[in-house]
Amino acid sequence: MILALTVGALVTAAVYLLLQRDFLRVVLGFVLLSHAVNLLLFSAGGINRRGEPLGPDPDPATTADPLPQAFVLTAIVIAFAITIYLLVLAVTGRPRPSGDQSTEAPQPDDPERPTGAATTSTGHDRTGEPRDRQEVTS
Repeated sequence: MILALTVGALVTAAVYLLLQRDFLRVVLGFVLLSHAVNLLLFSAGGINRRGEPLGPDPDPATTADPLPQAFVLTAIVIAFAITIYLLVLAVTGRPRPSGDQSTEAPQPDDPERPTGAATTSTGHDRTGEPRDRQEVTS
């Protein structure tokens, strides 16, 4: 009964974490769900302590079933690999803020000119006046 309640609590916590927006919480939810599945596989194989399947004169009635143990071992390896993949995805997939990005909308330089207006030739500014050309000397 305690094992069934533990599996239920792990599944409940895993579903709660999987429904969150933060990706690291989703990864933790996946880890909890994999632990719950491992405990479920162990309980399906029988939780009574039994003898070893190898050794002198093993009795099939008293030896442990190795198949659920093999399933759990395989599930642990697969869950570990997927967890590492999800953690790498969480670290590399997160957008990084940089100094040149701004969160506010750009302000127009000339408020009287419409935003879609075309620019004039290279020798004149936006009002049509000729530009002062200054040469840069080094």
